Amino acid sequence: MTTAIILFAHGARDPEWANPLRRVQAAIRERAGGVPVELAFLELMAPTLPECVAALVASGAANILVMPMFIAQGGHLKRDVPEMLALLRSTHPEVRFSLAGAIGENEIVVQAMAEAALKSAGSEFA
Repeated sequence: MTTAIILFAHGARDPEWANPLRRVQAAIRERAGGVPVELAFLELMAPTLPECVAALVASGAANILVMPMFIAQGGHLKRDVPEMLALLRSTHPEVRFSLAGAIGENEIVVQAMAEAALKSAGSEFA
């Protein structure tokens, strides 16, 4: 059974907006060896979550972890994404889908953001 990770983000009109996500994708690929790691977007950018899932399933993925690259739980993660996953589960009943929590609520990420803010504020806070 092949497991895949989808880094799922909101999307933006400016294609450069996704560059930090591409860096995260590359870092995961480097650390996780042959695990497929793809980006998908809620809106404004491609691929969408259903497009990304279809491609991964076609390549043999049987377990898919959707990792929301959002700072916190909001309407999209509370309503929209669960609805999308319900539809994907009915479309691909042979696939096991998992939904992680918003990446920004992870304590490691909270501490990294605090560290970055303090570093940006200058040496008086270091």
